[in-house]
Amino acid sequence: MNKSDAFFAALRGRRVAFCGIARSHMPLIRLFKEKGAIVSARDRRALEELGENGKELTALGVPMVLGEDYLADLTEDVIFRTPGMKYHLPELTQARARGQAVTSELEVFFDLCPCKIYAVTGSDGKTTTTTLISEFLKAEGKTVHLGGNIGKPLLPEIESIAPTDCAVAELSSFQLISMRQAPQVAVVTNLSPNHLDVHKDMEEYIDAKRNIYRHQNAFSRTVLNADNGITASFAQETRGDTWLFSRKEKPERGVFCDGETIFVNGEEALKVSDIKIPGWHNVENTMAAVAAVWGDVSRENIRKVAKEFGGVEHRAELVRELHGVKYYNDSIASSPTRTISGTLSLYKEKILLICGGYDKHIPYDPLGPVVCDKVKALILLGATGPKIEEAVRHAPNYREGAPVILHAKTMEEAVALAQREAAPGDVVSLSPASAAFDLYPNFEVRGHHFKELVNALS
Repeated sequence: MNKSDAFFAALRGRRVAFCGIARSHMPLIRLFKEKGAIVSARDRRALEELGENGKELTALGVPMVLGEDYLADLTEDVIFRTPGMKYHLPELTQARARGQAVTSELEVFFDLCPCKIYAVTGSDGKTTTTTLISEFLKAEGKTVHLGGNIGKPLLPEIESIAPTDCAVAELSSFQLISMRQAPQVAVVTNLSPNHLDVHKDMEEYIDAKRNIYRHQNAFSRTVLNADNGITASFAQETRGDTWLFSRKEKPERGVFCDGETIFVNGEEALKVSDIKIPGWHNVENTMAAVAAVWGDVSRENIRKVAKEFGGVEHRAELVRELHGVKYYNDSIASSPTRTISGTLSLYKEKILLICGGYDKHIPYDPLGPVVCDKVKALILLGATGPKIEEAVRHAPNYREGAPVILHAKTMEEAVALAQREAAPGDVVSLSPASAAFDLYPNFEVRGHHFKELVNALS
């Protein structure tokens, strides 16, 4: 009996609660029910707010505890928390003290996975780097299981994973905060203030990220950004083979770019011009991915993927060109640093920027000067709109009307304002520098809505 078979056999007849009814837990609820666990589900929302998920759970006969007190009487043997749920909630702390198992989908997956795991975290660039690693491995002929924070849970696939396969996971700080298992290859793209609405402070956020390498052994690989002060400092704590990537100085071991060529341990790997996706941030993402797979993937396949990989949806994605105006969807940009290093670094001309969203209590001051340099019209919406406007107006290079600052209450209004203000040759980009949660469930829904509105313009 392998580890996954033994795990599910041990859960037969035991009570398992899934706290948070969302896409990461729905396939697990079905799986655990099939394996004979006594499954229940809990969520703060009312039944009608759960939509199709609520209907499916009702049809499956899964008991649900809903509403503000959904974590009351948490007496089940095993408790799965959704990634967005704070690890230190009193109800979860009390459950652990009573001897109940409080875990998460990825914790269990890491414990049971029979194959090599490559994992990526960071404030920005996680999804592109994770996807590039998976594409490099697939080009080498590997069977790849891609998931985690990138969009789907991996645990439901556990029984189909062979020891010769590869698992590639994107990990958020919410997932990492309770992780006590390590990937064989860990990548940290960069770190900057983020998710301070959930973490008690920046130190807790950074400390959660450390868990990606903290439990590695001497045979593992850790890939760190040498050009980011926080991630560079991690190198003194790692246990295995530590690789750095940099655009500033040649690391003793790792990946370096001189502006034209990317070198791995002194050997030429590929040209910057080989990389199809635009922007220096994507050069860095490629460098991180190359460092993760070097030795497992040939140089030829790395170059092939770099030349063909067109990027991930919602990341500087060209939606359409209408009346000489190009519209881009960069909904993934949920922090100021992401908008600065992404959208605001890509275009030679000044652009029209749609910006704003949910407030994660992170500073917007660094965004102001860059917006003044790179934006001709700033269209603000959401809770962070006033904070972004304040950052722009207080920037040393701000001049009245440069940029023009407009406000919208909805995405419909924002797109209409952008079309009204744009002239042939202009670029309009959604790059919110904020999370989506005030107006949308997530950045994908926000991006899809923006694309629908842009495609409907006449």
